[in-house]
Amino acid sequence: MRALFVLAALLWSAAIAFAADPVGTYSVEGNNPGGGSKYAGSVTVEQTGDTFRVTWMVGNVRFIGTGIGDKNFIAVSYRSGSDTGLALYRADGGNWDGVWAYAGGRTMGTEIWKRQ
Repeated sequence: MRALFVLAALLWSAAIAFAADPVGTYSVEGNNPGGGSKYAGSVTVEQTGDTFRVTWMVGNVRFIGTGIGDKNFIAVSYRSGSDTGLALYRADGGNWDGVWAYAGGRTMGTEIWKRQ
């Protein structure tokens, strides 16, 4: 009986750790700011010390960002060519959802990361 309890506790802990860790590969779906067009692609999150490297591929455009956060949120400053911006995501189980804006923008887009 004790072995069953220990196994259940380990599985539960692993599930919580998996859900709380932003590191991984995701499919991404979003809407451009101001009710703009929809887009889809992929995003990869890698641990880089205290920060995260976040790389999106949307069509043939790559966005690269630096994120900070914890098990509940991640904030990412990103760039692609001359475009820069800021995104903020909250944990949703093993997935993440959030909002983003270009630097100097007045409206926000939305985005959902679904773990692969």
